[in-house]
Amino acid sequence: MDATVVGIDVSKNQLDVHIRGQNESFVVPRDAEGLAALIERLRPLEPLTIGLEATGGFETFVAAGLASAGLPVVVVNPAQVRAFANALGKRAKTDPIDAAVIAHFVEATAPEMRPLRDEETRLLADLVARRRQIVAMIVAERQREMHAPARVKKSIVRLLKALRRELDSLDGDIDESVKGSPIWREKEDLLASVPGIGTTIARTLLAELPELGTLDRRKIAALVGLAPWTRQSGQWRGKSFIGGGRASVRAALFMGAMVAARYNPALKAFRDKLVAAGKPKLVAIIATARKLLVILNAIVRDKKPWADQTA
Repeated sequence: MDATVVGIDVSKNQLDVHIRGQNESFVVPRDAEGLAALIERLRPLEPLTIGLEATGGFETFVAAGLASAGLPVVVVNPAQVRAFANALGKRAKTDPIDAAVIAHFVEATAPEMRPLRDEETRLLADLVARRRQIVAMIVAERQREMHAPARVKKSIVRLLKALRRELDSLDGDIDESVKGSPIWREKEDLLASVPGIGTTIARTLLAELPELGTLDRRKIAALVGLAPWTRQSGQWRGKSFIGGGRASVRAALFMGAMVAARYNPALKAFRDKLVAAGKPKLVAIIATARKLLVILNAIVRDKKPWADQTA
């Protein structure tokens, strides 16, 4: 028999399921009872892969439940699935159609399955993401304050005080989470040993890039979105671009690269060499961020701090 591939379109209240090859579709509620019924129905099929779209967090409960039941789950990029649907000429978009397209996409592309984050890592990722949101709010309020009339400024000042208190509280929660895990403490110390990597960047990597140290240099760069992709046709050569991947991790690495380009001797020399060779400064800093990621990946893999690395 052909290997069974399943696509699941996840919404707030229900799961639309399509079994590829059997042309079978059904719906279950997105709750504990519905998930239990789905597991019971899929287990006898021994599916090769079960694909779900990343849908802003709704998929987490489903993916974790299926994985804990020993079923092979992969969370796929919704933009890639939509592009795949357009390539197939499927313009209509309903939940049952989406489930069928996800199954077809997973069968055609065979995306690599990675271990799902455990509960503690998901919580840390949520705390780090919330911290990032609070910082963005503070920046926005500061910008409004510069041009606000006096009476409005009073409101902004009150809100800024509340936001800073919330930021301090989140920092305390994150600090408690990291210090409560010996493994995280060890990884944080390893990451922070690299000049240019501070506590915030280290904890962003812990929370949002748990694969660090488990993949080779090419795969980790592609996962973050720092692997360049080229555009060419015949003799025409376009510029290379980066993109996709985990934007929050990439942003953190850019910040680390900019600091490292000033204070980390090895990375400063690397960046300066690229600029001296005529590379645009933005291209040089992107390359520095990629090299920084490769270094951090090796440090976590080998459990050797920066002082033990050869520049």
